[in-house]
Amino acid sequence: MAATMASAGSAAASAARRALPPYVLITPARNEAAFIEKTLGSMAAQTVRPLKWVIVDDGSTDDTAAIVSRYLPANPWIELLPRPRRAERTFAGKAHSLAAGYERVRYLPFEVIGNLDADISFEPDHFEFLLERFAANPKLGVAGTIFRQDGGYSSDRDSFEGSRYVAGQCQLFRRACWEQIGGYVPNPAGGLDWIAVTTARMRGWETRSYRERAFFHHRRLGTAERGPVAAMFSYGQKDYYLGGHPLWQAFRVAYRAVRPPYVVGGLALGLGYGWAALRRLPRPVSRELMRFHRREQLAKLRAICAALARGRKPDAFTLGER
Repeated sequence: MAATMASAGSAAASAARRALPPYVLITPARNEAAFIEKTLGSMAAQTVRPLKWVIVDDGSTDDTAAIVSRYLPANPWIELLPRPRRAERTFAGKAHSLAAGYERVRYLPFEVIGNLDADISFEPDHFEFLLERFAANPKLGVAGTIFRQDGGYSSDRDSFEGSRYVAGQCQLFRRACWEQIGGYVPNPAGGLDWIAVTTARMRGWETRSYRERAFFHHRRLGTAERGPVAAMFSYGQKDYYLGGHPLWQAFRVAYRAVRPPYVVGGLALGLGYGWAALRRLPRPVSRELMRFHRREQLAKLRAICAALARGRKPDAFTLGER
């Protein structure tokens, strides 16, 4: 009897998985030998695997390609796509790698497409969980989860991006949404993931990060080929050229000053924003997107002030939700 019930449960689970939207993944990887095996291992253990996972070796000079190659014989759904070496790491290179990977999957019958960074790890049901969210909500355009890092960092607690932002290390897009927004904008200075998610929301799609699952980010945010203080300066510049409101930036500087690396981090963030403003760095976002972004920031700032006025600690994750 127990065996029969277990068999029935297994059959029901298999049927449910077959009903999930098929998906593909693209991973731009440049000099990721230190971490990519963690990502490979996590994907090989997934309860629902993609139709295809294209790993684009973006001119690596380390053993990235060799590590990926070891996984290919046992996992025919993984493809390694090499690209020529280039002098330096740029975010535009990531967008071009994603476009190259997309050409390898565009004719497949997928409904969901994902960008997956090569320095994260996650539980075996990570993608099954996210695909269930897409199946349940046809308005969902972009989905992902919170993430954690060494030192106790958790994005739902330590960032004010909120539940409507989807972290760029693992973003899933409904195919119709991805094609409507034109994928990632090849901006050399970064912000590709933010532009994509915010544009999707501006176009009427729901975008959501879920607390019920999480991935672990093995490289500290923004520190690929630079230190944490330089990363904060770069984030300040990015806040400017993505159209961030000065009032929101002042709040961010104050908040960062009480978080590691403390005052020096907050100062670097503010200097980056100010330096970009003085230089009038060109903005890769439209006026429409910048206005939309600033309205969201001011709504979150009002929610923070309202919570503090009531003597409550703001929930960074649900801030600004309507």
